[in-house]
Order: sequence, then structure tokens, then C-alpha cells
Amino acid sequence: MEIKDLIPAIGGYKTRCSEEIQTRLQNLPLRASAFALMASTPGILTDWPWTPLGSFKYLILAPWVVHSIYQYMVNDETERDISSLVIFPFLLWRIIHNQIWISMSRYRTAKGNARILDKGLEFDQVDRERNWDDQILLNGLLLYIVSNVLAEASNLPLWRTDGVVMVFLLHAGPVEFLYYWLHRALHHHYLYSRYHSHHHSSIVTEPITSVIHPFAEELAYFILFAIPMMTAVFCGTMSVAAYVVYISYIDFMNNMGHCNFEFIPNRLFTLFPPLKFLMYTPSFHSLHHTQFRTNYSLFMPLYDYIYGTFDKSSDSLYKQSLQRQEEVADVVHLTHLTSPESIYHLRLGFATLASRPHTSTCYLWLLYPITMGSMLLTWIYGRTFVIERNQIDELKMQTWAIPKYKYQFLLQCQPINNLIEEAIIKADQKGCKVVTLGLLNQGEELNKHGALFIQRNPKLKVRIVDGSSLAVAVVLNNIPKFATQVLLTGKITKLAFALYHSLSKRGIQIAVLNEQHYKKLNKASNNTTTTNCEATLLLSTGSSQNIWLVGDGIKDEEQLKAPKGTTFIPFSQFPPKILRQDCFYHSTPALKAPPSIENLHSCENWLPRRVMSAWRVAGMVHAMEGWTEHECGDAMFDVEQVWRASLRHGFQAFKMPTTIA
Repeated sequence: MEIKDLIPAIGGYKTRCSEEIQTRLQNLPLRASAFALMASTPGILTDWPWTPLGSFKYLILAPWVVHSIYQYMVNDETERDISSLVIFPFLLWRIIHNQIWISMSRYRTAKGNARILDKGLEFDQVDRERNWDDQILLNGLLLYIVSNVLAEASNLPLWRTDGVVMVFLLHAGPVEFLYYWLHRALHHHYLYSRYHSHHHSSIVTEPITSVIHPFAEELAYFILFAIPMMTAVFCGTMSVAAYVVYISYIDFMNNMGHCNFEFIPNRLFTLFPPLKFLMYTPSFHSLHHTQFRTNYSLFMPLYDYIYGTFDKSSDSLYKQSLQRQEEVADVVHLTHLTSPESIYHLRLGFATLASRPHTSTCYLWLLYPITMGSMLLTWIYGRTFVIERNQIDELKMQTWAIPKYKYQFLLQCQPINNLIEEAIIKADQKGCKVVTLGLLNQGEELNKHGALFIQRNPKLKVRIVDGSSLAVAVVLNNIPKFATQVLLTGKITKLAFALYHSLSKRGIQIAVLNEQHYKKLNKASNNTTTTNCEATLLLSTGSSQNIWLVGDGIKDEEQLKAPKGTTFIPFSQFPPKILRQDCFYHSTPALKAPPSIENLHSCENWLPRRVMSAWRVAGMVHAMEGWTEHECGDAMFDVEQVWRASLRHGFQAFKMPTTIA
């Protein structure tokens, strides 16, 4: 059976009418499992040879880097090989170049303007594409080998115009032609099932998708792209600039063609019509990933026109993508940066780090200058920015980040409130239904749990939600059913009062360690209309309870008083510091996301994959239920009602396997 016979069954792509393009693209499959049949017989040299080395794979370049530096330092000025010395900085530039494209692409597709495909990414694609730097490592290794083996490839001048012209003419001629036929050959069922299907597992592409290939396929590409460079080497016209500019050009065009947004202005093709045969666009190559047997060309669509493989919907999709406006979200979750290195864990940062819970990583200290630069940039930029988009059924969601760090919330109340208020007003003007205040954006001292913004803007149509009710519901459902007594510690907040009253209704005894906390809760109990007196508020001195409800500000000495085997259940925005090796620590209030939520391929701070904080979920539930009230300030919804609503919409209780420190 030919692959073309499987395509309709896999994707349902039977029409080519331009007016149905978006409908067809909306229904594209995403997961690589759909291609399991095609990739069932991996070919030889599929795996990269240094895969077993893991993160230590970079060490294979160390001898070559040390040798090039040593030779440059010990040789006379006339014998120093600058071309070999430049290879390692050039590899670093390629990594930076690719990362710029990754961040820009993710930012633009989150905003939605000029987006090509509406389908999102998933964790399986992120995992499959985490080795995108392997091809840079391979290229660097081969460049070092050629530079040291061939005398013609060493001691190259920095610039030779004839060499640069030769390289690009050879690329436009034989390389583009040979690539077209190599690419078509890779779509033959024999080679496709063994190699190229790995690349096509990503239907919604990212810039780094361009270099996700098996080892043998990437090696074939390198040999192909080496034709212009090796010709220039043997002709004696090669220079450092020739290979640096040429490979950077390949990176640029590869990244551009695989980003999921269109940005090549139509004016270019209007002013110079033949350009449509000489330069492809992101939407042109996107159709290759959805149609599979069209638009085979590398960077020049010329050969698709010549050999009849040009997709007739290319022009229509290009124009429609350019005309797409910025997406209007129904729900906006407003978060902020936490630690200085958290910038790398955002979806816009390092894809690998963003796809796993935020933990301290030692090697990020090497990026300290860049970290400081990012902090300066966020201080200068000073506006919220979109970091993620999601969708569940017809509900569209975005996550916006305040460019402030955790420590700044203790120092800059008024500037931060201004940023939050600007974001709320912007969301209101865009027609959003709900804005949720995540992390410290809803602090009592900062803005009275969001009530300040209602007072300042009484005509707001958007609903402000702090998610307290759902957070309380999650904590209550994490408490074991057999519990008869708990200890409440940490800062006494709106959630602490709500937990106290809910537990009192259940007849559970609540103990506190602090006398001031005892007085606050006792006063609140006297002011409430609750008549249930089965629960008793205790001022504890012995800390005999083995279930602790933990808020912000718990002291180290308090944790040390806990008996062995104590379970710490936080109701705070941030997890408590883990001190005890003989105790169990739960996650901050969170729920498992339903499978229907799309484009969920990054972790929310320290939470595991496909787990969302209760505060974030509360906004989605609020919008899906059509509730019209604000939940901010002192206001809270019925805890049981909110909990049942979240379960009804597919969210599940999340009880992270209790982990010992």
C-alpha cells in the first residue's frame, strides 16, 4: 500500500478548495501516533551516535575546540588559522539564532495574528524535538574534520567575494534541484517509513522542526549543502564569510519556513512577481506538512511549478494567513515572573525547560549575564506580554505575564498595580470575558485580592476572578476523609478563613500555633452566621497533628516541630520550603487538565505536565458556566458548587504522589 493511500484515512484531506482551507486545517491530526504505521521500520543510522551520552554529548567537540585555540596561540601570526578558531563561536551563534526564532515564533502564534494553523503543540512533539541541536553538533564536528584534514580548507581568508558568489550560485542551481528530488525520494513509502516520517510527525511546525531528522537523513542533507562549500574549497575561493553566511542563510530559511505564522509581505511579490518562484513562505511549506505530497522544494518553489507538485491552495492560504488578526481570548490568566531564571522556563524560553516543572538548574548559572540582561529588558519593556494560548472546545484562553519578579512585589506596589490594571483594561477592551489573577497579582496588601480594580473601574465588563473558592475546594479534597484534626499555619489569608469555616462545618478540629492567628480566626468565627459548634479552634503548643494546612510565611522552626510522617498541604500560591526528609509534601492547589485542552505543552511553574493551578482553572470554569459575578476582594463562591462545576467540565482532582523531601 502506498503512503498516498493512507493519507485520507489519517487526515481526511480530500478537498483542495481554497475557501475550505481553514476548515480543513482546523481538523488536522496532531499526534505522531497517527504515523506509527509509517515509522514502524526504522532504517539504519536512524539514531544519533552520541545519544547515549545525553547532555555530555557536547564533550565530543572539546578536543577540537581546545586544539584550535592551542594552535592559534602557539603559532606565529602568519600561521594562525582563524578559520578553525571561528568554528566554535559560529556554533554558538547558530544556537542563539535558532533560539531567537523559537521564542519569536511561539510569541507570534500565541498572539494569533497571521497564524497559519490553529492546532497547537503537545508534549510528545516537544520531547521529539528536544535534540534540535544535534545537527549543529554534527555540522561543527564535520567542519573541524574538514578544516584539519584538507589543507585547502585551512587558513582561509575572512572574505572573498568570488567565493561567496560561487557558493550561492551553486546553491540556487544544483543544490535546490538535487534537494527537490531527494525530498521526493524521501516520500517514497520505503524511505518515508524508515526516515522522513519522523520529521512529518510534526504537522504543526516550529522553527526547530526543520532540523528534526534521523541521523542518516541529516547526514545526507549535510553532504548536499557541502557541494557549494567544497567546490569553493577545491577552487581556492573559499573564505570564512562564505561558510558562515551560507550556513546562517540555510538556518534562517529553514526556521522561517517552519514557523507557524506568515510574515513575508505581499508587496515583495507584487513589486517583483518572479520572486514567487525563488523564495518560499511559511504558509507554502506548512501545506507540505499537511498535504505531504505537494510543495517539495527547499527554498525555491520553482521546481514545484516545473514538475507539477505545487499546491494550488498555496496562494490562498498565504493571503488568508496574512489577513488574520490578533486573537481575542475569552479568558486571560494573568501571571508574572518568579525567580530571575524563570524567564527560561516560560513557553517563550527554552522549550525543554518549559516542558518540565520549574526546578533549580545548576547550568543556568552559566547564563547569568543573559539573565541579568533579560531582567533589564523586562524592566525597560514594562508591559504585559502573551506567553501562551490554549483552547478547550470553543473557549479560547491566553496567559499574560507581568514583567515583574517575586521580590519586586514586596517593593513596588503601585507600579505593579498599574501594570495589572492596564492588563485588565486591555482585556476588557478586547472583549474578554474573564481575567484571573495568578500568583501574587491578587495579593491582599497589593490590591485587596483584586477589589481595588473594581473600585477604580466600576464599568468593567470583564469579570475579575481570584480563584479562591476553587483553591479552597482543592485543599479540602486533599484532606483525608478520616481526618478529625488539622493544624492551620502560615499567613492567615482569605483562603485560611474560608478553610476554617469549611472545616468547621465538617466538624473537624482546627489547631493553630500562633496566638494572633487564634484571635483572628476566633473573631471571624464570632462574626459569622455559622452555628455549627462541633469544631473547636485550638491554640496548640505540642504540634501533635499530622495534617498541616500550610500558607505563605511558614517558619522553618515551625516545620521542625511537626511530628514524623506529617503531611503538608499548602493553600498558598507558592510551595513551602521542603525541610523535612521524614514528612510528605503536597503540591499547591491544582487540577489535572482534561484531554480536550489544546496546545498545552509547557508546565505551569513547578506543577507537572497537564496540571493547572486552581486559580487558573477557576477562570475557565467561570467562563464556561457563564457566571457574571466578580470573585475578588472578600467575595467567594460556594465551594462545593465550584468544585462540581470544575469536575463537570473535565478537570480532575490532582493529588501528586506524596513526595518525601
